[in-house]
Amino acid sequence: MARKRLKEAVKQKLESPGWQKILRILNQQLAITLGAALNAFAYVLFQMPYNLAAGGVSGLGIIVNNLTGFSPGLFFFTANIPLFILGFFALDKGRFLFTSTLAVVVFSGATEFFIVHMPTVFTQFPITENKLLATIYSGLLIGIGLGIIYRFGGTIGGTSIITRIIYNKTGFPMSQSGLYVDVIIIAVAGFVFNWETSLLAFLAILIAGMSADFALEGTSQMRTLMIITKNPEPLRYAIINELKRSVT
Repeated sequence: MARKRLKEAVKQKLESPGWQKILRILNQQLAITLGAALNAFAYVLFQMPYNLAAGGVSGLGIIVNNLTGFSPGLFFFTANIPLFILGFFALDKGRFLFTSTLAVVVFSGATEFFIVHMPTVFTQFPITENKLLATIYSGLLIGIGLGIIYRFGGTIGGTSIITRIIYNKTGFPMSQSGLYVDVIIIAVAGFVFNWETSLLAFLAILIAGMSADFALEGTSQMRTLMIITKNPEPLRYAIINELKRSVT
């Protein structure tokens, strides 16, 4: 009887009315939009003025912009095309395309918008001459933005597509796997700009990683939960499809 009630409860949850599913999707897309816009805000305000190429495609955008003058927002959008092809085949196709496309479009568009309008909004731009202060705040805001996007099942494209694939396959934290990829980009920035700026960019990544983990996981230190049951299928289905967590 208990098994039957559990199966019925899980089935009822998964087969909730259409309007509830629509609300969940809208809430997800709103959160991803907010996270991507916050990333673009911190990127233009705290990273671009100081050439803090803190990894990822956005970091490459700063390097390319410095060398060629190519628009960082447009570069971010176009550079994501081959990565999207990879993600299409390696991740949940429909869900991945929808959430990641939204984040990339919002970040690219918001970046271009902030580049044009931010200098007119602030009476002093850049708002600080202290590179360390800019590094800290860029890491905090970008990390929070990334954590929000990850928490709602999206990516912001770029190297985060690679880290999402690694996370789905192995459970390895996205912030850590992304760190290894970004070190290469930081090294390139060191040659293009200077090594002090490169060191600050690395610090920004570390702060962003901690901020992203906090926004994604909260203050809880729990990472593994063991469930002992004779009826694993409904639980397995609910954990994977509702909680979006891996299960062994």
